[in-house]
Amino acid sequence: MMAIANNTGCPVPELPSPSTVLPVLYQDEHLVLIHKPAGWLVHRTGLDAGETRFVVQTLRDQLGQRVYPVHRLDKGTSGVLLMALTSEVARLLVQALERHEMRKSYLAMVRGWPLDQFEVDHALRPDDAPEEAPAQSAQTRFECVATLSLPVSVDRYPSTRVALVRAEPLTGRRHQIRRHLKHVSHPIIGDATHGKGAHNRWWAEYLGLQRLWLHAQSLTLTHPITGQLMQVQSDFSQPFNQDWQALLTEDWTIRVDGPGLGQTTR
Repeated sequence: MMAIANNTGCPVPELPSPSTVLPVLYQDEHLVLIHKPAGWLVHRTGLDAGETRFVVQTLRDQLGQRVYPVHRLDKGTSGVLLMALTSEVARLLVQALERHEMRKSYLAMVRGWPLDQFEVDHALRPDDAPEEAPAQSAQTRFECVATLSLPVSVDRYPSTRVALVRAEPLTGRRHQIRRHLKHVSHPIIGDATHGKGAHNRWWAEYLGLQRLWLHAQSLTLTHPITGQLMQVQSDFSQPFNQDWQALLTEDWTIRVDGPGLGQTTR
């Protein structure tokens, strides 16, 4: 039986101060899953030396024990992030991840209106690899969930059209979802590296918020110790997802029935 961790694990706390508290979606003696806010790094890196908010250090202090990252989310991406509480559990979870035994589901706001369902099979070379390095196979499934059109001209387009797209990466390449959406000419709004500057600026001004509109909505995994199948969600109804709540009050046209958008869509 599948357990919805939001209902069976620790209660989800409110987020009174993003600089000091990370919402716990599920926790037991072996692992913890949290909501990572947009703009946070998972751990310290010399590539962003000026940043002061790090998930690993904050969560360690919050829980009073060491935590072990199992996977990563980009700094701009919000949503479900998995950490182990022992090195042995971390090893088991990383092995499960490498065997593609975890299922991740993301939601992104993209430029334009894509097909209802499509899959991108496009090999990717690591961002920092030399040009002669071989590209690695990468596949992502996409589903267009909702569309929105605003009568505003941006760039060379007479109106502004965006879509909410659910993404399921079948492989785990860095920036895979962002690069695959760029490959099919539907870049994520707010993606400064792979997106369109004019659209990013217009939406940042319109929404009063500049961020990458990519959210790790759910993670499905088998608990490495108990064997229980778990689905952990970062629900848009929760107070720490206020930016998505505001976005979803727009007059979206729903194209695919399914969980995850909450009652704020129309």
